[in-house]
Amino acid sequence: MAINRTGSAIWSGGIKDGKGAISTESGALKAYPYGFSSRFEGQPGSNPEELLGAAHAACFTMALSLILGEAGLKADLLETTARVTLDKDSAGYAITAIHLKLKGKVPGAEQAQFAELAGKAKAGCPVSKALNAEISLDAELVG
Repeated sequence: MAINRTGSAIWSGGIKDGKGAISTESGALKAYPYGFSSRFEGQPGSNPEELLGAAHAACFTMALSLILGEAGLKADLLETTARVTLDKDSAGYAITAIHLKLKGKVPGAEQAQFAELAGKAKAGCPVSKALNAEISLDAELVG
């Protein structure tokens, strides 16, 4: 059974003077502003790269929770950030890399096992599978 989720965007104006708004089906984002200045100049508002990073971090972390459970482990805390790199190349801009940084508190886990299971989650999470960018990972067991 396929599950469909919807995100949407609206835009008016040119690339530099235009303005857009991003919304999600759930209402987590409702007409949240984005534009050239928030994407390329560090101004307030959202951008596709941070949204992609949030989606990837969320998906990866849920996948790791599943994989930990299959190994008989349960996390007290998993905290993931995803740094999405947008670079200019000869054809324009491209997302060239995503770096996942994970800190986990998992009673009974050892660092090597944690890193191995995190690697499986990185490879297996649906968002990872959808992306062609290089996806790297740092997995640190704390506590």
